[in-house]
Amino acid sequence: MFRGKKVKLILSEEVNDEYKELNRIVKEENKKGIKSSEHQTLLRSINRVIDLLRDDPFIGNQVPKRQIPGKYILKHDVKNLWRIELSNYWRLIYTISGNELEIIDFILDIIDHKRYNKIFGYK
Repeated sequence: MFRGKKVKLILSEEVNDEYKELNRIVKEENKKGIKSSEHQTLLRSINRVIDLLRDDPFIGNQVPKRQIPGKYILKHDVKNLWRIELSNYWRLIYTISGNELEIIDFILDIIDHKRYNKIFGYK
């Protein structure tokens, strides 16, 4: 609950597939006795941020409207965009919607720094 409203997290289809694959990789690493890897660090970071978003859906940094990439506007009809830094310079990108009863955080992307720079037009 956030200010009396239920917080609902939804993963885009792409993020859901990537998240499942990351979980599979980490599970395989654990079976092989690998105790520390970039995959494990990233998964822990994503899970931590998801928990934080459940407590405060506005915890990220809001992207100015003029800087919202067309990719998100065209594909998801995004009106607002937020980002949260993850481990190893990865980013979690999400949008917020809702009504009087609930707040919905729709996670659009989990991207590395190189793809983030490309999508947002940074060099």
